Amino acid sequence: MKKILLVDDEEGIQMLYREELEEEGYKVISAYTGEEGLEKFKAESPDLVILDIQMPGINGIETLRQMKMKNPKLPVILSSAYNEYKQDLGAWASDEYVVKSSNINELKEAVRKHLS
Repeated sequence: MKKILLVDDEEGIQMLYREELEEEGYKVISAYTGEEGLEKFKAESPDLVILDIQMPGINGIETLRQMKMKNPKLPVILSSAYNEYKQDLGAWASDEYVVKSSNINELKEAVRKHLS
C-alpha cells in the first residue's frame, strides 16, 4: 500500500483528503505544520507528499525545499487555495500544483499519475 503524507493546517481539508484518498487504497499520514510534516517525512518515508503552502511556522515552499534536498525524486503535490503561488519560483520544485476545491478529482488524478 502506497503511503501519502498530507501536510495541511486545515482540519476540513485533512478529513476530506484522507477519506477520499483512503477510498482509493492509499495509507494517509497527517501533519498539520511544516515542522510536523518534516518529522513524519523522516520517520515514515512516504511515497508521495501533498503539501499546503500557507501554514503557521515553516510554510509549504520551505518544507518542499527541505524535503527535496533529502529526497529529490519524491513526488510532491502543492495544494493551495491560492492560484498565484504557481508563479513563485519555490513552487516550481513541486511535481504538481493543485488549487484546493471540494471536488478533488484533479488531486486524485495527480496522485494516481505520480504513484502508478
